[in-house]
Amino acid sequence: MLERAPNALCSVRERFRERKSGRIVGTHAGRTAVIVDTHPLWLDALEALLKRVDFGVAGRATSVEDARALVLETRPDLLIAECAMATESANGSGGKRLLEQVREAHPRIKCVVLADRDDPRGREVAFAAGADAICIKLAESDDLAAVVRQLFSPSFYLARAQPTPLNGSSQPVSDAVAVLTKREQEILRLTAEGHSNSELAKMLWVTEQTVKFHLSNIYRKLEVSNRTEASRWAHHHGLLKEPEPHTPAAA
Repeated sequence: MLERAPNALCSVRERFRERKSGRIVGTHAGRTAVIVDTHPLWLDALEALLKRVDFGVAGRATSVEDARALVLETRPDLLIAECAMATESANGSGGKRLLEQVREAHPRIKCVVLADRDDPRGREVAFAAGADAICIKLAESDDLAAVVRQLFSPSFYLARAQPTPLNGSSQPVSDAVAVLTKREQEILRLTAEGHSNSELAKMLWVTEQTVKFHLSNIYRKLEVSNRTEASRWAHHHGLLKEPEPHTPAAA
C-alpha cells in the first residue's frame, strides 16, 4: 500500500492540474450530442465544453426545425437546448414542443435545458415536456459538465425523505405527498384505480393533454417512470380509499 501512495498522489496532482488548466477528463468517448441555441456564441461555448467531457458534437442548430432534423438524422445520446426553443410550440400555434417530439422519436436520448433564469413555472413546463435536467445559464461551466456526466455515469445520489404517517394510517407515506397538489393527488388516486387518460379527462372535465401534464409532474415528484410504478406507490402508501366494510343483508 505504501509503495503505491506516491503514484496515487501523482495521479491526484495531475487531475488537479488538468482541472485548473480547464481540461476535464471525460469517460464518454463515442457519445454524441446535438446542441441548440439561437446565439452562435453559446453554441461555440457548449461545443468546447462537451469536448472536455469526451462528447462529440453531432450537430448545431439555431432553429427548432433544424434541431429536430439533426436529432432524427444523427440519433445522438444527448440534446442540450435553450429553454424557449425546447419547450415552446415550434410553430407558435399550439404545435408539439421540441422535447416532446424528440422524446417520441428517440426515447433513450438525454435532454438538458438551458434557462436564462430560475423560474419555477419554467421548470415545471420543461420537466413536463421531457427534460432530464435544467441548468441556469449563469452556472459555471464545470456545473454543466457535472450535470452531463451525472446523466450518463451517476456518481452521487440525493436521499429521499423518510416516510411519515398520513392521517393516522399505519402505512408509511413519503413527504413527496405534501409536494403533490390536490389535483395531482386526485389524478394519482384515479390512475391507481385503473382509469385511462381518456377516462380521467372526461371525469375531471379537462383535456387528455392536461392529464398527461399532471402525470408527468407526478412521475417526476415521486421519482417513478410510469403509471404502473406510480400506482404501486399509491397502493403502498395508502392513498387509495379503503373499501367499505361488507355488511350482511338482513334476513
